[in-house]
Amino acid sequence: MKEKSAVAKSKKGQSGVDILVASDWAPIRAYDELMRSRPEAVYGDMLPVLRQADLRIVNCECALTAASQAVWKSGAVFKGAPEHVRALEAVPFDVACLANNHVLDYGIAGFRQSLKILRRAGLKTVGAGMTEGEAWAPLSLDVKGERITIVNVSEGEDLTAARRGPGVCGWDIERTARLVRKCKARGGCVIVLAHCGLEYIPYPPPYVAEAFRAFADAGADCVIGHHPHVPQGIEWYRGKPIAYSLGNFAFFQLTDLYYRKIGFCITLKVCNSAVSAIKLHPYRIKDAGLRQLTGRELAGFHRTMRRISRPLETPAGVEKAWQAYLAYYGKQGFLKEVQEILEKLESEPQKAAAMFRNRITTMQHVELWRDFLTRVMSGEERPRSKAAALIIREYFTRRVKSDE
Repeated sequence: MKEKSAVAKSKKGQSGVDILVASDWAPIRAYDELMRSRPEAVYGDMLPVLRQADLRIVNCECALTAASQAVWKSGAVFKGAPEHVRALEAVPFDVACLANNHVLDYGIAGFRQSLKILRRAGLKTVGAGMTEGEAWAPLSLDVKGERITIVNVSEGEDLTAARRGPGVCGWDIERTARLVRKCKARGGCVIVLAHCGLEYIPYPPPYVAEAFRAFADAGADCVIGHHPHVPQGIEWYRGKPIAYSLGNFAFFQLTDLYYRKIGFCITLKVCNSAVSAIKLHPYRIKDAGLRQLTGRELAGFHRTMRRISRPLETPAGVEKAWQAYLAYYGKQGFLKEVQEILEKLESEPQKAAAMFRNRITTMQHVELWRDFLTRVMSGEERPRSKAAALIIREYFTRRVKSDE
């Protein structure tokens, strides 16, 4: 990863604006009561970092609602209570991204209430709406004289993409590229935030890398991804930063796997309608909240970022990293997924149907199954990166030490 200086170059008299982007936020599990009783505490020593920015953006990875009836869907369902919004106000965050696979977990009624709660708290929303037009509408803001436009898209898991009704801004690369071109033509800095990709792996699948670069080619000044729940690499593509996954933010998972317990926020220095520099803010996700990385752990984080960013330098590198993951996933991974669905057919047929439907309609699963099955059919070993294979195994085996 070739990270540019954190000091922005600007014209005389212009210092630029700092835009901080955080990833997945949800008041779940260990963070439920913490966000209710001490909403500032969950951010730990990251709170001053968050507050320094001129604009703060977060992915709201849940419904905020009193509704009790969840929808049938492929994965877990997440929700927070209406009062959890105080943890967003505590920073305060300015923009809530809603193009994700959990904002509709409690149906249209829950989504409608979430919109009201967020907007009443003063947050702007982007990426989902009660109509297709609202879901696809970009958000433009004036920040200290800089025009900032945010485009927020999602893979639309569980068929939640808006089509003539409520939903999220779905996975349509050409339509998104056209929207980006229009936004850039109006002037200012355009940021694309995308909720997509395969969970828990250190490298973006080829379709994600191709999409993010297409957004940059269309005029996006920066592209940032979330959803994989682990950090992925960063590249400077034709002078524009692309961060493929920031990992988790204030999102607690019941695991001791190391890479699911670290993440980073990213600050974009925007000046003269372009991103001139970036800065990463890595942290650990602990039971009692976030903690900035320091010392050896911080140095290790930067080493890992360089390692996982290296394959992004060429299309061949992305493909070889993907092939390394397909080899790791293997027949055992495929059979485990299929078996899980078959077992659900007896106990929860609706759940099984949702799981299988998602495997054949959502790009992350379609690409995985298609490419894995093609690999089996060919009977040939396609070139894969040995270095990528090592870090893939590390992502699925390294655990948090008791003293960390």
